[in-house]
Amino acid sequence: MRAGLVMLADTRTNAGVDNISTYRKTTLWGRPGKSVLCLTAAGNLALTQAVVNRLRRGLEDGRHLDDATDMVTAAEIVGESIRAVHRADGPALEAHDTAFNVTFLLGGQMRGESVRLFQIYSAGNFIEAMSDTHYLQIGEHKYGKPILDRVMGPDTRIHDAIKLAMISMDSTLRSNLSVGMPIDLTVIRADTFEYDLERRIDETDPYFLTIRQRWSEALRAAYLDLPDPEW
Repeated sequence: MRAGLVMLADTRTNAGVDNISTYRKTTLWGRPGKSVLCLTAAGNLALTQAVVNRLRRGLEDGRHLDDATDMVTAAEIVGESIRAVHRADGPALEAHDTAFNVTFLLGGQMRGESVRLFQIYSAGNFIEAMSDTHYLQIGEHKYGKPILDRVMGPDTRIHDAIKLAMISMDSTLRSNLSVGMPIDLTVIRADTFEYDLERRIDETDPYFLTIRQRWSEALRAAYLDLPDPEW
């Protein structure tokens, strides 16, 4: 939004119904007064961790996220890190008939630019959220998409965006066992170049429980208020 950026990620990973773990999928970078970045990941955990580790070390040509002066360059560095992991691990994965499956969201702001958000694919290419698309999702997103399509816009307030993200995530949690609590919330307000909020939300969080209960009640009430078909 014009007001800033809200990013929300779950922490569940699984290698089958009997092998479920919790891992943080959000990574933060920043230079005080100059840049603030939030990277979230979906896909094969070993691969996404390998990409993040390469980003922390820097690319073989010496480029590093901390050196980027604009968001497109930052997205390109993430994309090149994905390609480097593919060059290293892709042949072995292919030999074991395993797909190279990673996707990232990179959001944030560099001084001199507005807040920007990118979706970066397994091939290292990327798209940006623009004036007609005010949000991006990765991973298991289809269940939480309708509320965002109906309500999200460029003038949405930060607090409203947090509520929308919570509702969207709750819809996904209810319908897909591969997504699970706790969830990590990151908020960046435009032109502050700092994290306005970093919060881990678990199953006992009072605000999340309130959102879950009141949204369920509102949906039921709206459903019951609909007219019966005349035919």
